[in-house]
Amino acid sequence: MNQYKLPSQEKKPEYVRKNFDGIAKAYDRFNDWNSFFLHRIWKNWVVKEAKKEVPTANTALDLCCGTGDITYRLSLDQDLKTVVGLDFSEQMLSYAFPKVEGKPHVKLTVGDAMDLKPFADGSFDIVTMGFGLRNVSDLKKCLLEIKRVLKEDGVFVNLDVGRVRPKFLKIFADFYFFQIVPLFGYLLYGKQNEMFDYLPHSSKTYPDQETLSQILTEIGFRKVRFQNFVFGNAVAHVAKKQN
Repeated sequence: MNQYKLPSQEKKPEYVRKNFDGIAKAYDRFNDWNSFFLHRIWKNWVVKEAKKEVPTANTALDLCCGTGDITYRLSLDQDLKTVVGLDFSEQMLSYAFPKVEGKPHVKLTVGDAMDLKPFADGSFDIVTMGFGLRNVSDLKKCLLEIKRVLKEDGVFVNLDVGRVRPKFLKIFADFYFFQIVPLFGYLLYGKQNEMFDYLPHSSKTYPDQETLSQILTEIGFRKVRFQNFVFGNAVAHVAKKQN
């Protein structure tokens, strides 16, 4: 029986940063394996939906950008004059730089998604986040910072794990997520890195689709909706900043 325990909220930031540094080298391959390459389609959806919500957008911030998958996709939009990718793992960012090499409108920076002080209020038309929100130690604080740096009528699109709704499928989904997904990580890195136990277990304390929608609404976002992928194994939330 797996006795893995999640880190405390106080220790979570450093724990996550250290362990993401440790898995950066093969993180893209791990994502391909555990999602059967579907994560690429989901990330395409995030960028497409963000631009659909704000057709005139010219600034975008990709939080917890990791190895830069969503940042790169944003960089391909010729209307976006400024694209910023932010992550607190320097090792993860080191694998993002080659993806946006030669794109002067893209900036990659080390930073904390819960403390976006380098950016003024209303700096961005679009804020995206891919599989990062469940890793922050204070979810509401992070969302309030996102809301602060968004322009009026800006959009936040968040991609992360969800809850599988059909009960008969949830048994199989949980088995895959908690037993098979860590095996992919162990094949790439060996048993020494706990991140492949952390990733599935972190979903236990992360809000389900409806709860996150409610939290987004409570802190002031409008027109909140979500899109399930693969029966809710992954989910994208779309939320607008409007008075």
